[in-house]
Amino acid sequence: MTLAPPAVGAALDALADLLADGDVVVLSGAGLSTDSGIPDYRGATGSLRRHTPMTYQTFTRDPRGRHRYWARSFVGWRQMRAARPNDGHRAVGRLQAAGLLGGLITQNVDGLHQAGGATDVIELHGGLDRTVCLGCGDVAGRAALDERLRAANPGFGPRAEEINPDGDAELPDEVLDDFVMVECLACGADLLKPDVVFFGETVPRDRVDSCFSLVDGAGCLLVLGSSLTVMSGYRFVLHAAKIGVPVAIVNVGPTRGDAKADLRVDAPLGEVLPALAARLAG
Repeated sequence: MTLAPPAVGAALDALADLLADGDVVVLSGAGLSTDSGIPDYRGATGSLRRHTPMTYQTFTRDPRGRHRYWARSFVGWRQMRAARPNDGHRAVGRLQAAGLLGGLITQNVDGLHQAGGATDVIELHGGLDRTVCLGCGDVAGRAALDERLRAANPGFGPRAEEINPDGDAELPDEVLDDFVMVECLACGADLLKPDVVFFGETVPRDRVDSCFSLVDGAGCLLVLGSSLTVMSGYRFVLHAAKIGVPVAIVNVGPTRGDAKADLRVDAPLGEVLPALAARLAG
């Protein structure tokens, strides 16, 4: 069943009934963060139509490609860091605080769920607020790296043409050579990587298993703002449908999981989620 305006009131009634018993597992995607100024990949602001994201293979095998990524990410990080949680993030935090959520899985790397009050978030694709060295495995905070990059690049401040969901910015090619990358403080290798799962990279098995375990114990799987185009998130919808866990999807526009959904709400998350939290979380 798909509900769209003017049936938003009926959609809220159906959603509230489905979620009222609790043990809801949320699976969120980039569409939840668009109201915070971060574009999604495939929706109305979808950057994949204009931008080819960095792949793991290019990042690890091509030093020049890695250098270009960090130049763009250095600029893009400023906007990502400045982003603030929106009403949708805060509503999810309220639902969790009310005891209605059995788990929270996000495909986003922006940390806005936590900033909006949520806890125990499984970041399926990692987080931009951390870096990992591919040489020695050292994990460090992104803020410390940003300070080092600012010191190494005092005159590097081109205006970004566009910021992508993975935090890298579209910059003119002619400015990239002026950027200076720094090395890992732990081992000196030029192999720092944001602690996120790039396209073409595998999500750690233990993280995936934790997500499957949450779905196994769920009363409902609630998908928020994801087109489910990538199997990384879609597999949890397939699993829920297979074991008989009800699936609800709230998203603007169609998703890959629509045929598996018990309830589809085609409406803005910034409207649906606060209203839902008001009904269920008081």
